[in-house]
Amino acid sequence: MKKILYILLVSSLTFTACTDFLEENPYGKQSSNNFFSQKEDLAASLNALYSVVATSQAQNNYVGTNFLAGDDISTHPGSNKQPLREYDQYNITDNNSWMLSLWEQRYKVIKAANFIINNASRTPDVSKEVIDEAVAQAHFWRAYSLFYLVTTWGEVPVMLNEEINYNAKVWSVEDIYTQILSDLEIAEAGCPVTYSGAPYHNGSMNVAVSKPAVKAAMAYVYMCMAGWPLNKGVEYYTLAANKAEEVIDLVDSGTYQYRLLDNYADVYSVKYTQSNPEVLLGIFYHRDRTPQMMPLTDLPDDIAYGGWHDTQGEIKYWKEFPEGPRKEATYLPKLPFKDGANVVLHDWWYDNNGTRKSVAPVFNKSTESATRGEEFDYTSPLAPPQFGQKTIQVIRLSEVYCWYAEASARTGVVTNKAVDVLNRVRNRADGAVSNRYSIAMSAEELAEAAYNEHGWEIAGYYWCGFAPRARDMFRMNRIKEHFEIRKKNEPIEVVDGSGIFRKEVLDVTGEWDDSKMYCPYPYADTTFNPNLR
Repeated sequence: MKKILYILLVSSLTFTACTDFLEENPYGKQSSNNFFSQKEDLAASLNALYSVVATSQAQNNYVGTNFLAGDDISTHPGSNKQPLREYDQYNITDNNSWMLSLWEQRYKVIKAANFIINNASRTPDVSKEVIDEAVAQAHFWRAYSLFYLVTTWGEVPVMLNEEINYNAKVWSVEDIYTQILSDLEIAEAGCPVTYSGAPYHNGSMNVAVSKPAVKAAMAYVYMCMAGWPLNKGVEYYTLAANKAEEVIDLVDSGTYQYRLLDNYADVYSVKYTQSNPEVLLGIFYHRDRTPQMMPLTDLPDDIAYGGWHDTQGEIKYWKEFPEGPRKEATYLPKLPFKDGANVVLHDWWYDNNGTRKSVAPVFNKSTESATRGEEFDYTSPLAPPQFGQKTIQVIRLSEVYCWYAEASARTGVVTNKAVDVLNRVRNRADGAVSNRYSIAMSAEELAEAAYNEHGWEIAGYYWCGFAPRARDMFRMNRIKEHFEIRKKNEPIEVVDGSGIFRKEVLDVTGEWDDSKMYCPYPYADTTFNPNLR
């Protein structure tokens, strides 16, 4: 009999899923001959895929560490953070204890997707349209995982069957991108604009992959192909702009039911976690279900209620971040410290007479209150939960606006539409109609403005974002520039004229070479697959 388990998503719904086929068997793939023999099997296999996706994104050691290469985020100098420090210091070893998890989780998603892609068509008593929708979603998640792999490791093995093949050959970066686009094209054709009901729609948001989400993902993939390492340039920036424009036009016409929230503080709020009209694609969690809970890790370990302190903000990025509601919502305004029975608030640069091991800005995007439905209150002595249920935001509409503005400008053209959508993003960030960008800007100025706006929109958010800051820097080949800045590690005056200077607690050493753009293959896998040696 097939196992039944409860999986992910929102508190108002439950998925059931078969997971027997997901258990790894090093001696060969498990048989799928007896599956898809009844119509219920199709839903069960798709639900299992979403369970694997949710699990693959629900722990820091599964998804977050390689994003520490970005200039927005850093980590703790001690404790058990060595796997994170290796990424932050651009010195990753092949036996990094968390990297193997990053690698394995991507292939588990691919295996679950392949199971549907290769077998779902034989499901009886189900319409071709329903089968095509399921297969389309599986193609998206395979593309997503391949995209993660190729931007993290470069050339990697690609398996298109529901097996883990330890002799799989390594594909070139270009061939992997070709496969990603092929998968996304199938997903674009087969995924609906919206789903009609549970479990794929929760009444406010699409829970499953939709056509708008696929189009947005394609836009960013084209941007990555335009940049490093393929450097396909203007042709692919044009493809990216066209695909992003499709989303924007259909949103503006009302065909796609998405919009920007009025206040940036609401973007990562508990209030909108399951009804955010800005999220084109999210992954849903519930704090009472294992393993589909969202861990909260960014709070420092030395404040009043303590956190896991996996990540923190980089000081230079914080200092240069434009003031306004977006910055206020991105970072904790103050940090609470215990003073006897009282909680005393201090600025992040407070060093407690030099006793703090790590003094840095603190991101506020994943925090939740211990009281369900309430926003986290940093002034309260009530400790937040270790695990929460905020929806992980894979792609947001504001990102599509930034991608369109950047991609179109990198073709050498400044359009009114690009200026308009970028102003939509910045006006909300400023909390006023500032209209900072104009048609008079050069194409280079507008492209860089869009690149920066996207970075500020998603700063410190790395759990599952399709395009975190480090990936933007990767495609623009700018990680090496930040490497040199981190090597210098010059003290920064946190408030102009204050005389208070702080610098990054972790040092970066050595000389740059482009191998630092990628992670090494995990040692454990190189022992199995000779093609990785």
